Amino acid sequence: MNHTAELEKALTDLRHITGISMEIHAETEEEVTKALEQLKLLSSAYKEKYNKIHFLQSLMTDSIPTYNVYDRAARLHIAPEEPRILYLLETSHSLDEDISEILKNLFPSQSGAFRIPLTEASCAILCPVRSLADSSQETVHLTARMIVDTVNAEALARVRVSYSKTLHNLLDLSTAFRETSLALKVGKLFYSEQTVFPYNRLGIGRLIYQLPIPLCKMFIKEIFEGKSPDEFDEETLTTINKFFENSLNVSETSRQLYIHRNTLVYRLDKLQKSTGLDLRVFEDAITFKIALMVVKYMKYMETL
Repeated sequence: MNHTAELEKALTDLRHITGISMEIHAETEEEVTKALEQLKLLSSAYKEKYNKIHFLQSLMTDSIPTYNVYDRAARLHIAPEEPRILYLLETSHSLDEDISEILKNLFPSQSGAFRIPLTEASCAILCPVRSLADSSQETVHLTARMIVDTVNAEALARVRVSYSKTLHNLLDLSTAFRETSLALKVGKLFYSEQTVFPYNRLGIGRLIYQLPIPLCKMFIKEIFEGKSPDEFDEETLTTINKFFENSLNVSETSRQLYIHRNTLVYRLDKLQKSTGLDLRVFEDAITFKIALMVVKYMKYMETL
């Protein structure tokens, strides 16, 4: 890109950000370079001072000093102490124009909601709570479910959504963002069949996600003598997962697997001989379930 094209782009960007149009007459390369630097500084300063989305992004990542929040919020006409819920949405690919348009219709600016882009595949929605009923766990969950179902149906895109508790102050936004980010990570890893992840329903997945890897390896070695509990054949793993899904109910599991009850009992006996764990015994079942989750967590950490 030559300097003239760069200058035109910088002027266009400034107009989009501020609404200000201007002309710059630069004859030498040095003058163009200096003009570019000034334009970039101007755009950056405007974003920092007057752009609501940039302000909220900075709040979410703890990039603004606490003492400066109320002053900045007042300049941007954002109520600092209005009750809000933070939703975090992530797609399997990217947030294209179709999805952005759907979210814009679901959460229009005039409603007081803010749509905050984060990455190419994720964004946050900061939604005001108008009444006590709107802040109930059931209502918030239904809203998250509505986001997933609407995007699924209209954009044919798979999305996952996590949400925070009610935050009563903008100073709580960074905490809410950490909560929803963790909920999304834990949910995708351990509860992949689900698409909505509340901040306070992560179960044992939250605990496992905090474990140090050396401790995880020690646990697996102690229980399985160095073997990995996820290395069984597909039939055995399907049987185990279905048995857990049906709360260790032999009759219901055999029915859903379309096998005779005795066949299921045989498989469970075979598993007990190879691992020393009887999944029909609650304590052994819990140990095996946790081990499967720990191994999944270890493999995930290896990819980071």
